[in-house]
Amino acid sequence: MKNNYVVIMAGGVGSRFWPYSRNNYPKQFIDVLNIGSSLLRMTYERFLDISPSENIYIVTNEDYAGLVKEQIPELSNDQILLEPHRRNTAPCIAYASYKIRKKNENANIVVAPSDHAIFKEDKFKTSICRALEAASESDKLITLGIKPTRPETGYGYIQYIDDGQIIKKVKTFTEKPAYDLAAKFVESGEFVWNAGIFIWNVNSIVKAFEAHLPDIAEVFEDGAPSYFTEQEDGFIKSAYSQCKNISIDYGIMEKSRNVYVELGDFQWSDLGSWSSLHEIRDKDADNNVIDGNALVYDVKNSVVVGPKDKLIVAEGLDNYLVAHCGNVVLICHKDNEKKFRTFVADVKSKKGEWFI
Repeated sequence: MKNNYVVIMAGGVGSRFWPYSRNNYPKQFIDVLNIGSSLLRMTYERFLDISPSENIYIVTNEDYAGLVKEQIPELSNDQILLEPHRRNTAPCIAYASYKIRKKNENANIVVAPSDHAIFKEDKFKTSICRALEAASESDKLITLGIKPTRPETGYGYIQYIDDGQIIKKVKTFTEKPAYDLAAKFVESGEFVWNAGIFIWNVNSIVKAFEAHLPDIAEVFEDGAPSYFTEQEDGFIKSAYSQCKNISIDYGIMEKSRNVYVELGDFQWSDLGSWSSLHEIRDKDADNNVIDGNALVYDVKNSVVVGPKDKLIVAEGLDNYLVAHCGNVVLICHKDNEKKFRTFVADVKSKKGEWFI
């Protein structure tokens, strides 16, 4: 276990979960599942059987440093990597990878988002350990794939070659297809959802950065003398100003020929939207998720969320979201995820940051 490392990405703002998820307190820090623990804390604890606590790193925006320290006080300052700007997942993963390599050149790394829900955790850990073993013995870049249960348009899809191997060669990536194409993917049986969880040896991912994102590789390679020193913060501020905004999927995974997928047999949700929350939370007899102080009449297939000191009364709704969160009340169709980005953009430009 000493060579196993975990990088938890915790810098997003969760705009599709607005107004529950806010700029100053995004969803990874919230007890979304109503079980007494934030998504970030759950993610950290999930990996303690896979990696020692001292080998778990959190990458987050510098605005959230206090929240991370509050929720995971076990971490040292060296384990909290603060990004001065949001530059998507490739720079985030490069920063963590090059820093970890300075500490351990034999490191095997799991990269995971901080805001996903995992059920059947024993099966999840089995998949992770199997992928870590494979990554330690080869230059495979491995991602976790989840068997699709519906033609979901909010997820990426991975087509794999069914070659009889447990960890299968990836043929293609498709990011968030239209519904008709997603339906064909599901019907074919050749595709899995891309869970956004990656496993590789540190030398394999560094080699991939050098091949496909050499500008980013050069930036973080130059930082080697600064990692784990007082100069690290200053170096990172300069480094991020030189990094383009690009995801690890587009920058490396779609271009590399040594990409493989471990087929996960566990229940998973990226909790990326109100619809995904509705899917996994306990529901009443009319298929509603009710969280807070509410009375509902002839309401079905909906989410009603609010504070306990405010009463919500709703009638005659089907497939709606009614959310009273802080200084915002939102009432809309629950499933139209694309609208949420529009809501957030319009509120920001017309009403101000106070509501975001």
